[in-house]
Amino acid sequence: MTVFVIAGLGMALASMLWVLRPLWRSRPLPGIALAVLLATSAGLIYSVVGTPRALDPLQRTAPETLADAVGQLEAELARDPNQVEGWRLLARAHLAQGDIEQSMHAYDRALKLAPDDPDILAEAAEVRARSHADRSFDAISVSMLERALAQQPDHQRARWFLGIAQRQAGDAAAAVATWEPLLDQVDAATAASLRPQIDAARLDAGMEPLPEAAPVAASPVNITVSVSLDPRLAMQYPQGASVFVIARQTNGSPVPVAVKKLQAGAFPLTVTLTDSDSLMPTMKLSELEQVRLSARISASGEASARPGDFESAPVEVEAGPEVAAALLIDQVVK
Repeated sequence: MTVFVIAGLGMALASMLWVLRPLWRSRPLPGIALAVLLATSAGLIYSVVGTPRALDPLQRTAPETLADAVGQLEAELARDPNQVEGWRLLARAHLAQGDIEQSMHAYDRALKLAPDDPDILAEAAEVRARSHADRSFDAISVSMLERALAQQPDHQRARWFLGIAQRQAGDAAAAVATWEPLLDQVDAATAASLRPQIDAARLDAGMEPLPEAAPVAASPVNITVSVSLDPRLAMQYPQGASVFVIARQTNGSPVPVAVKKLQAGAFPLTVTLTDSDSLMPTMKLSELEQVRLSARISASGEASARPGDFESAPVEVEAGPEVAAALLIDQVVK
């Protein structure tokens, strides 16, 4: 900081001498005195209202919580709102906080900057669907998904969601046409879980089911999770509460990859997560190298965190055939 201030004063003094050159040529002493006075005043003012500490990397603190990270990101976007990935990251952060409305707003800002980005379009459409009580894709969401596929026809997430939207609208034949190309894009295990959805749509459309496929080997991923409860919280959750064991990607969408729901009872609980617990056929546990695990006791029975729920700190593990992890529920959701 000392070097910074000295350099600033030197530059200010040089500038003042140049500007006041006609004065100190005719009247040297008053001219030099005035230049020094102006430079010193500028330095003093800057020391009071300036922020030279902001230029010091040691003064930049990393966020300690998701709320801190959101606040810093919002401040950065207020300074420079033309950051597509910044708005996308903010949307995901709001979604992780359970703030669907703010997440939608952030995705809208991202789409104004990148209106044809298929990933953002698919994510924004999913969030709009989650904003509805029945998880339905409205006309705007469908338009987003169609635009995403127009830009990238093999976009698996957009194709899956569009098929769901078509099924919700009662157009089973359109859903069949949308979903069937996925069978050539995904692995055998994912295709096996997708085929019943397609066959159900084909049945509703008056079509024959798909030909039988070769049997698929057992899931290559088995994650056994032991869930314990802090004794201090043992008597605080209501009767009938649910326990969710959740697996997410370690980086990317906060949307769970796999979830197991249990009735809260005697702890510790032991559950095993496999591909059969995956929520979407386009994203399986077996496709991930690492998984972030967490557990939550929900009084409402909803997987999304709500104030007053109990949860564990997340634990990251390598995905594999025989993986064990332990979670301790010891935190109260604020």
